[in-house]
Amino acid sequence: MNFVDRVRVRVRGGDGGAGVASFERQKGKPRGKPSGGAGGNGGNVVLVADAGVASLLSYDRRPHRQAANGSHGEGDLRHGASAGDTELPVPLGTAVLDDDGELLADLVEPGQRMVVAEGGRGGKGNAGFVSVQRKAPAFAEQGEYVTELWVELELKVLADAALIGYPNAGKSTLIARASAARPKIADYPFTTLTPNLGVVSLDDREFVLADVPGLIAGAASGKGLGHEFLRHVERAGVLVIMLDPTDLQTIAPDEQYRILIAELAEHSPDLIERPRIVVLNKIDAIPDVAPEVAWAQDIGVPVHEISAVTGQGVDVLLYAIADAVDTRARQAPERPGFILHRPLPAAFTVERESETWIVRGRAAERAINLDDLTVPEAADLVATRLDRLGVDEALAAAGAVPGDDVRIGAVTFTFDPDAMSAEAPLEESAP
Repeated sequence: MNFVDRVRVRVRGGDGGAGVASFERQKGKPRGKPSGGAGGNGGNVVLVADAGVASLLSYDRRPHRQAANGSHGEGDLRHGASAGDTELPVPLGTAVLDDDGELLADLVEPGQRMVVAEGGRGGKGNAGFVSVQRKAPAFAEQGEYVTELWVELELKVLADAALIGYPNAGKSTLIARASAARPKIADYPFTTLTPNLGVVSLDDREFVLADVPGLIAGAASGKGLGHEFLRHVERAGVLVIMLDPTDLQTIAPDEQYRILIAELAEHSPDLIERPRIVVLNKIDAIPDVAPEVAWAQDIGVPVHEISAVTGQGVDVLLYAIADAVDTRARQAPERPGFILHRPLPAAFTVERESETWIVRGRAAERAINLDDLTVPEAADLVATRLDRLGVDEALAAAGAVPGDDVRIGAVTFTFDPDAMSAEAPLEESAP
């Protein structure tokens, strides 16, 4: 199969480049003016809705995607280059979900973009830390390391109307006659294994018609082949219910109709509120149509009688679908795509694990991200940053007492709210 409509992808932004501690060489001065350049920012991973992409196949084959890292800074104030964004094209109609199943974005408009994984910030060189208090800082800032995350991409095809019916009901034959689409057609069930889209042109009107793989009883709960594709019905404004009256089916048209409506309702109650057009196909293959539509007349459901093979009644049906699509568009315009903007997370959190206090959070980790915390000036800067963030106060409020171990990222400190800056790290692990 060349059509993939749901994948899990591991994405990771690029790490930031490290700043460098460097000094100009001057005669008679072992350490001249600080000249260390900053590191470049890591690249973002960006999803881009692209009308030229048909499925998620490439991500099924290569599910790990990472942006480039920023370059490190150099001496003589040479700053590292920032990495460009890594763009991942996805089909129109792609929903983006996190590992908890929360919908993060719905990309339906061409060119719509979503940053799914941010790159790390580049670190400052020692030239960036020069101040009145620090004339010649001998430390620099590390580039920010980022973490990977998994997202789920789920494609829901964009169609104005969807053909829904049992396997072998003639949906593929109808879409082939009505449009330029050329789906596989055969006289056995489950011929269609992937959704097919066709553009139907009528005079000055056009609409997109989707052929959804055949549904059977229990499809909404996972039975048969069609259950994987029920999601593709969700975007269709008009539902075209196709019924098969021939002896190839053991279920009568009225029972087919009842089962199909029940499966749609179980998958999404909203679907049964959509405009519906009921079609009895293959009338060329039965001697008398009247008995096959009597049930519909009893409940007041109009039925279009067609033969997708011979073309009988097809034009009238297509105009009816076009009218329903136009009416639906006026009454309920298509909801545009969206990107969820979550509130900024807390700067840090404090938790107790065994005998150690753990401070987590991007802001706190950035505060300690210097290359050499044994340098007194660097330790002083870290203490100032943590104090401004409120880390000392939060630790004390949580119950930390002087002498307790506090870990931020890979660094462990001894907690001293009065003179934390004077304490060298107890241990430091490579990131």
